[in-house]
Amino acid sequence: MNNATPYYDAVIVGSGAGGGTAAWYLSHHGWKVLVIEAGPYFHPENDYLAATSQWESPFPQKKLSQGNYSYADMQLLSEKNDDLRSWNHIQGKLNKTDRRIPFGYQHVQGVGGSSLHFSGEAHRLNPRSMNMFSEFGLSADWPVSYKELEPFYNQAEQLVGVAGSTIDNSRPRSQPYPQSPHKQSYSSQLLKKAFSEKNLNLIENSVAILSANKQDRPECNYCNCCLKGCPRADKGSIDVTYIRMAKASGRCDIKTGCYVTQIEADKNDKVKGIYYIDNDGVEHFISTPHLILAAGAIETPRLLLASGTKDVKGLANESGQVGKNFMETILWTSNAILDAPLGSHRGLAVDSICWDYNQPDSIPGIIGGCRFSPSVAESDLIGPINYAQRVVAGWGLEHKQQMRKQFGQVLSLSGIAESHTHPKSFIDLDPSIKTRHKQPAARIHSYIDKMTTKRIRFMAEICRDILKQTGTTDIFEEFSCYDIFSSSHVFGTCRMGNDPEQSVVNQWCQSHRWNNLYIVDGSVFPSSGGGESPGLTIQAITLRAMKKLHETKKSTSR
Repeated sequence: MNNATPYYDAVIVGSGAGGGTAAWYLSHHGWKVLVIEAGPYFHPENDYLAATSQWESPFPQKKLSQGNYSYADMQLLSEKNDDLRSWNHIQGKLNKTDRRIPFGYQHVQGVGGSSLHFSGEAHRLNPRSMNMFSEFGLSADWPVSYKELEPFYNQAEQLVGVAGSTIDNSRPRSQPYPQSPHKQSYSSQLLKKAFSEKNLNLIENSVAILSANKQDRPECNYCNCCLKGCPRADKGSIDVTYIRMAKASGRCDIKTGCYVTQIEADKNDKVKGIYYIDNDGVEHFISTPHLILAAGAIETPRLLLASGTKDVKGLANESGQVGKNFMETILWTSNAILDAPLGSHRGLAVDSICWDYNQPDSIPGIIGGCRFSPSVAESDLIGPINYAQRVVAGWGLEHKQQMRKQFGQVLSLSGIAESHTHPKSFIDLDPSIKTRHKQPAARIHSYIDKMTTKRIRFMAEICRDILKQTGTTDIFEEFSCYDIFSSSHVFGTCRMGNDPEQSVVNQWCQSHRWNNLYIVDGSVFPSSGGGESPGLTIQAITLRAMKKLHETKKSTSR
């Protein structure tokens, strides 16, 4: 084991939305920081294939770019909800068992985290979604208000370059978006018309994708390959925004391919440092005056649970809440063909959004909101390969003729709903499955309760109704989290709160007990919101927490 001489003011574990933001803020304010990242670098100009003949390929996988997780057995499915199961007109049921099954946790392990393959959505939380317990007795309240977060939302939007509409009045703004909204594609305009005919509003989405040049980043070219990796850097992923600025400061070092195995604590309610194994398999220990965890809502609790003390099962787990309160992506998608030349393979991945049902009590008889948005790119239906496998049945000349006719004619609509905490949804350590370094892997327990099923059914009805309103005749595919776990956004396993007995960190993302330990990722969310993408909120809470940490350090060093 090698012992590194400590000289960093802070060590940050993870380089996604939380870790990258923390690295920028602290290095920008004079701190010397080290970022430990388990995955590799992705180089947009070389690794992403949008400008090559292989452009239909999924987001590239590199050595160490995927974590190792396991799944507990999931619940039996009810026959009365068969119409909510995932299916395709060629393949039949996508889950052919009688139990819910996992497709996977859709993440990227690498410098920039899952922002590398996200669609660029940049949302503020609905303020009412931050008070779910006090208003509805569900999940937990945020210990910080929307008003307190609002200046940090502004700062994050400026830093990454968010383009958005001013129509959404449910999230008060003190400043306009830094970039004008992107125009809706032709297919989104057809959906907008159908929404309007149902007295609903499909407005321009707010996205961290440039609508005008910003410094050395160009405006979007609307290739619709956001989820496959953006080679032009017009998408504001964390690597080309916060990480790039942090490295430019000269005060941020990044170690890739390094897997943190344990956190060591001392006897004075402080964290001493971390053990990690580098890309060559060599173990190191590095001490730090401040440790910032930003490994995500699955890996962060895994690391804390693996770092337990003799008297507590898991570091920072005095409340017993580490790994609990797991929330996931609650998704419904319907895909249909409209017999018209839409060109729906072009544009922006998620250029539009309907917030009409985003309020926690806006769906009649159901607690928890949702949103709706076009999803051709998120359904990976922007190229002929998937059309040939999923849209157009058959083979030979007739198949080729139908491919030529139907390509670009898919209309896709998705709903994403609020996820509430449930005792059967949590993260723990797998007793048998190990990581590549023989550490217990994180095990995902996921449960869909009756209220969540009602939310899924509501989204299914709206998606089917809107597609029918556009003139589509046949839905050929539907995907549902009712029968398949497939989450890109996960939350809540180290939630923040004022009560140390019910939460893991305080409103400043600081451990209630371990004074120099901070957590800045989706694990601290007390509630998920009604379909909002969490990246911008993670950035905002991180900026607020790091500002407090910096000011506290300045005041104590005088």
